[in-house]
Amino acid sequence: MSEPTSAIIVIGSNIQKERNIPEAVRLLRRAPGVIVDRVSRIFESPSVDGPPDAPDFFNAAVLLHTDLDIDELRAVAHSVEDELGRVRTADPNAPRTADVDVVYYGEMAEDREGKPIPDPGALEAAHVALPIADVAPEWIHPVDGRTTLEIAEQIDNDGVRPIMAIHLSSPYSPRRPDDFDDVSDVYAPRLEALIRQQLIELGEDPDREGLDRTPLRVAKALDYLTSGYSTSVEEVVNDAIFDAEGAEEMVLLRDIEFYSMCEHHMLPFFGTAAIAYLPKGKIIGLSKIARVLDVFARRLQVQERLTNQVAGALEDILDPHGVAVVLEGRHLCMMMRGVQKQESAMITSAMRGTFKDNPRTRSEFLELIRD
Repeated sequence: MSEPTSAIIVIGSNIQKERNIPEAVRLLRRAPGVIVDRVSRIFESPSVDGPPDAPDFFNAAVLLHTDLDIDELRAVAHSVEDELGRVRTADPNAPRTADVDVVYYGEMAEDREGKPIPDPGALEAAHVALPIADVAPEWIHPVDGRTTLEIAEQIDNDGVRPIMAIHLSSPYSPRRPDDFDDVSDVYAPRLEALIRQQLIELGEDPDREGLDRTPLRVAKALDYLTSGYSTSVEEVVNDAIFDAEGAEEMVLLRDIEFYSMCEHHMLPFFGTAAIAYLPKGKIIGLSKIARVLDVFARRLQVQERLTNQVAGALEDILDPHGVAVVLEGRHLCMMMRGVQKQESAMITSAMRGTFKDNPRTRSEFLELIRD
């Protein structure tokens, strides 16, 4: 697997900024080829060179890793601006729903079609430099040679100040959804508004006691339960693949709990998995097997596809002699509604390589996973 490139993007907004800053982060997290690592606090700053009555800006910096080249990453940033309704005018200081700018891209230092990288604002503008120092203080400017923290400490802050946290909810991030329970925290305003409208459509009063913070709670829960969309196998495996010369006997992990959501009714299904592989000179850290399962389970799914995705991922990253995956799941869409069969269980399997071609190997695996 090739090493991804680290990059830093700065997001700014002074139109519906409480909504647009976190929504921009969520859109970046969903972008193919982009893995968001950390997000700075939100910094407030006065409008620079704008009209006297221009609203203040919110700005935040995002540290990410990407397989995209600089032009592709800039295209993603441009698409996020479009999604948030950015209207481009001849006035560079006009209010805007979102500025999404690639400021650093690895160690690149060049002018590409009049758009220099690093962005000059990294050295000149406090509303750019301070959020970047907050998210990546040890990052070194490839031309200036100072760290972003040193740049921030030596720049006139122009009234720029941190005001609140923004949440990044990868299940493998040290900052988890439950760390953001205070009402002043920004989470996902657009998703919360949709959930609030759903409560109204169901005949409920979202302002009554007991429901007044339900949109926030549901948004956090859904973000976590579908976090597989913004998490990759490469991210969770990281460097936990090891050489193991001579290791060719079966490695089996069974009774792995999983939880997912049916894509047909968005109701949960859950159960246990048994995953085995026959090494071909490489082994994987034990916990990573369960995490690979989670990457695909934390999406809207069907069990058949989930089973094959886990098998295919392990086959791709290990190139083993064979992979076997068996899932046993119970589906609330069948238990709570429809035919309402509470004792039913679904079993799916995926056999690759030796497990598919050699009946004795397959039988050994099936015997080992039986109670």
